[in-house]
Amino acid sequence: MGIAIISPGREVKKWKENFYVLDKSIRVQVYPEISDKEAVEAVLLWQHPKGILNQFPNLKLICSMGAGVDHILSDQSIPSHIPIVRIVDEKLTYSMTNYALMGILNYHRQIFRYQLNQKKKIWDMSNPEIDIHVGVMGVGALGGDLVDKLLYMGIPVSGYGNSPKSGLNFPYYFGDQLNDFLAQVNVIVCMLPLTPQTENILNISLFENCNKGTYLINVARGRHLVEEDLLEALDKGYLSGALLDVYRKEPLPKDHPFWERNEITITPHIASVTNPDAAAPQIIDNYKRLKNSQPLINQINLTLGY
Repeated sequence: MGIAIISPGREVKKWKENFYVLDKSIRVQVYPEISDKEAVEAVLLWQHPKGILNQFPNLKLICSMGAGVDHILSDQSIPSHIPIVRIVDEKLTYSMTNYALMGILNYHRQIFRYQLNQKKKIWDMSNPEIDIHVGVMGVGALGGDLVDKLLYMGIPVSGYGNSPKSGLNFPYYFGDQLNDFLAQVNVIVCMLPLTPQTENILNISLFENCNKGTYLINVARGRHLVEEDLLEALDKGYLSGALLDVYRKEPLPKDHPFWERNEITITPHIASVTNPDAAAPQIIDNYKRLKNSQPLINQINLTLGY
């Protein structure tokens, strides 16, 4: 089996070590030093140069290095007959849920406010809690786990998605019911997959329909958010603040206005990071399944985009 890891600027030593431990016969080549392109049967991708996959004549499997696949699907040159799979990892879910809960509870107990008060030496015991109703946009594997944890904690929660779902134990809205969903909530957590339908969904039109002072958490993709619209929404009071882990350009440029806004808390895309120990076995398993004409695990639906 020949694997190429194409992930510019990302440290992949741990990935190579995991493949070697699991199967010493696997040959791993790392971009840009891929000398034997014909040996590559599977590629492991994160933010790859567009069009590069056309260089591998024997490519049979495309793997995302994480749960998201929008960075792959945005490459229009990828052959449609080659299956694409993503990583599903309990640790990814664990980390993502904990990050979102941290943001929700910090807003609920106004930790951000108290941090500012500490700098100003202000002792203010008024209104120590904000009543919250959380709205989770995207209730798949990651969003569904967050909903479960919120329900366990007794925090009101509603969900929103692109398609109908049945058998849920919480209020759920879909499609053109977005405004009905927004009317119920005052904390929004975006965990949607990035598709043509969801790109730019966090825009001024949506913010105008939020309950005044709604708090936004985006842990999905930077391109879900129209960044200038967030600033306008904060200025006009549609939103009270935001916790952001993803951005349109990463690293976030030093001259970006988000840095200067006290209402915005910034983290550097660390909400949930793929664990190579869990990912490598899935990739090898899928390669063997492909060879044996068996169904692949975590294969994405090209029509849906996730």
